[in-house]
Parts: sequence; C-alpha cells; structure tokens
Amino acid sequence: MMGKFFRFINLHFGEEDKHRVLENVTENISFRGSNLWILACAIVIASVGLNVNSTAVIIGAMLISPLMGPIVGAGFALGTYNFQLLKRSMKNLLIATLVSLLVSFIYFSLSPFKETQSELLARTSPNIYDVLIAFFGGLVGVIAITRVKQGNPIPGVAIATALMPPLCTAGYGLAIGNWSYFIGAFYLYTINCFFICIATFLIIKYLKYEPIELVEKKYERQIRYGITALIIIMIVPSSYLAYNLLNQKKFTQNIDEFINNEFTHKGYTLIYKKVNYNSSPRTVELAFLSKKFDKSELDSLNKKLNDIGIANTKLVIKQDATDLKSEILNEIGQRNNVLSEKDIVINQLRQQLDRYTVKDSSLIKEINILFPDFNHVSIGKITNFPNTDSANVSTIVLYQSKKEDKVQEEKMQQWISEKLSDKNAKVIRQ
Repeated sequence: MMGKFFRFINLHFGEEDKHRVLENVTENISFRGSNLWILACAIVIASVGLNVNSTAVIIGAMLISPLMGPIVGAGFALGTYNFQLLKRSMKNLLIATLVSLLVSFIYFSLSPFKETQSELLARTSPNIYDVLIAFFGGLVGVIAITRVKQGNPIPGVAIATALMPPLCTAGYGLAIGNWSYFIGAFYLYTINCFFICIATFLIIKYLKYEPIELVEKKYERQIRYGITALIIIMIVPSSYLAYNLLNQKKFTQNIDEFINNEFTHKGYTLIYKKVNYNSSPRTVELAFLSKKFDKSELDSLNKKLNDIGIANTKLVIKQDATDLKSEILNEIGQRNNVLSEKDIVINQLRQQLDRYTVKDSSLIKEINILFPDFNHVSIGKITNFPNTDSANVSTIVLYQSKKEDKVQEEKMQQWISEKLSDKNAKVIRQ
C-alpha cells in the first residue's frame, strides 16, 4: 500500500532528460541582447504599474520578466556543484539587478508623480509569508522546469514570486531618497531570489542530478552549513517583521473594540481617528461631533486602556475646534494631495465647456416676453479669430421668425450685449 502511495507522489514520473534540462537552464541565465531589452522593458512596465497603482500592469510585467533564469541557474549550480555555472549565474543576476535598479531609478526620477501608492508600500515590509511564497513558488517552478510537459505553472510562479515589483520599489526608494523603502524592497527581492534558489537546490538534490565537479565531503559539508546560515539570516528578520505586523493588527483590533465599547455604543459620533502605532508611547487621537470630556473622564479612559491590556498607549481627544479643523484638513490633504490624471482631464473639459455654455436658464423666458415674434431661440458661444493670432469667445443667438425685422433684431442684439456684458454678441435669423 505504501509502495503505491510513494509511486503516486514520485517526482521522477514525467521527468525530462537531465542533460536537456541543464542545457535549457544554462541557456536562460544570460542577459545579453534580447533578454536585456526584455528586462528593461519589463522594468519600465512594472514601474508604471506601481506608479499608477495598477495591479494588472504589474502582473503583466512579472509575466514577461526573464529574471527567474539566473536564479534557477544558481540553484542548479549549487545542486550539481557546477561552480562555473554558479559564477555565470551570479554574474548575470548582478547585471540584471543593477540594470533593473538603474531603469526604475531613471523612470521614477523623471516621473512627475512621486506619491507612495499602496502597491509600492506593500513591497517595503517583507515578512515570513514572503519567505513561504518564494520557497513554495520556487518549488513549483523547478518541478515544472524538470518535466517533459511543463504545463502552465511557470506564469503562475512568475506572478507569485514577484521579483520585478520589489526591484522597481527599490529604484523608487533611491529616486525619492527614502532609504527605508530601498532597504525593505531590496530585502524582499533578496528573499525571493534566495529561496527560489534554495527550492531549486533541494529539488535537484532530490532528483539526484549528477555532480559536475567532484567535491570532498568537507567542502560539501561547508556548503550545507553556508546555506543553513544564509537561511537563518533571511528568516530571522522576516519572522520579526511578521511578528511585528501581527502585533500591530492585534493592537488595531483592540483599539477598534475599545472605541466601539466606550464611545460608539454610547451614541457618541466619532468624526476623526488617528492611530500612531510606531510612536512611543503609542497614541490614539479621536474627536467627536458634540461630546466633550473633562480631565477626570480622560484619565479614566486612559486607565481603562491599560486595564484591558493596551499598554504604553495614550488616548488623546481633540476638543479645540481650531486644532480639530487643522488636523482634519491635514488628513484630507495627505490622502488627496494630488488629483489623478483622470480628474485633471475632467476638470479641464468642464472648464472648456463652461466657456461655451450660457448657464442663465431664465434668459430664454425673458427673450420670449420681450420679443414674442422670435421663435425657437437658442443661445451658445463661439470662438472668433478676428484676423489675428488671438481668439475671443462671443455669444451667438439664433432665432426663427416668419418675416425679417432688422429693427427688432438690432434691439435684441443691444439687449443681449448689455445683459451678458458681451460687446461681440451676435443675433442671427435662421
């Protein structure tokens, strides 16, 4: 029974010829000619996607990125003790990394939009979950590479392991001079590269690829110790960041529960909330529509925070109208500090439309009363170029009448000119 089970999960089933796999891997590690151009274009696409916060564009860039080649090559080289291949893989990975950083740095330096979008921010704080994604994504990738029929896992691996966005985010950090963004994003990129490489190494060992070079047991042991040390170096900081993220989420949930119990359920209308988790002590700033709190009530609320386990946190309730208005305006300004390109275009179109629109709806009614012989009156504005390079916008009134009446038409023109303060107004019989 156990034998059937092991045959069922045996990775040797459907395996490609080992020499052919190694040839394919070796071919894909080089970054010269077309591969370098594809990489540069993918970096620009990913940078644009991050810049405009478009997930679809970022996914497209990840699908066309050739960055997986030298990383998988390094894993194969370690697994087969092919130090020549390892040297080439690391060299090409370094070239690809530097080119990617340079291209993304240039793009974000030239881009007029420097705001930190959510897609950028998501790549600045790696944690243990990114390690798991990179490792298991790498496993899927190398298993697919070693199959006769590779199927469709490769595009999914490219999306899941996400090598391109962290590199672009690191370039963004350099462009705006934010070193914490650069370090966080580059650390995420390093995690992805390293654990894809380790996953490749483990699968190659499991599939028993023949070593290219004979290595003494002592050196083989040193390689294993080095890999283990690097795994620990990568995992420990990411585990700490994951632990910190978990604590932050718990803190936020506890604060929300405290606000609901102490304020919302008592009918107090909350109009402003700001939680500062990274300050010392942590602060929770609140403001209410009408409820005012005296010092004893504030002391009691801060004591309750400590009693329910929310330590090292100070509750601040904004009650001065001037300070509150300033805080709310600042918060709105931070969230909406730049209009999107779409909003700018819409605003420009509205302004152009306003130039050619007469908004006084009562104007037609007045014309009908003052000039009853004029029918089907319509009013608009046109642009004139009176034999000069400059242009002016003037009002035009179109009307229908059974007979031509120049006197009434002239009167209407004088009246429209005075009414709309437009000396260039014209009245035309259709």
